[in-house]
Amino acid sequence: MHGSDTDKQIFFYGHEFYVFSNFSSFAIEWRGKLYPTSEQAYQAEKFEDEDLKEKIRNARSAYDAFKLAEANKDKYRKNWDTIKLGVMKEILRAKIEQHPYVKKKLIESGDKELIEDSWRDSYWGWGSDKKGENHLGKLWMEVRSEVMAQNR
Repeated sequence: MHGSDTDKQIFFYGHEFYVFSNFSSFAIEWRGKLYPTSEQAYQAEKFEDEDLKEKIRNARSAYDAFKLAEANKDKYRKNWDTIKLGVMKEILRAKIEQHPYVKKKLIESGDKELIEDSWRDSYWGWGSDKKGENHLGKLWMEVRSEVMAQNR
């Protein structure tokens, strides 16, 4: 166990389970193109503009991709808020299918609650007050359940 991890919870912003972070350096093929990180694939999906999607895909880092998407909020797909969780889940599935190590770490997490230990983000993580929605952790647990069901 690392840092804040417990017998029942894994906090994956850093350390041993950093592989669950979208900023971790696991390139994924997404919709016929190679993205350096799952964060870049996710940020690109916010847009229909192909030039902007390419700029995000080719950004120097996941952080730069995030900042570029934030700077273009006014151009998000109209239905983004209704589809974003589904898009993220598809990206997580692609990540484990393409990276056996990430899949192995997901299986090793057992039945522990997965929490994105981000003080910055109370939507994807649990935020500074530790009362956030933790959607990324919840999606990883859903994907883990699918993997476990397939392995039975």
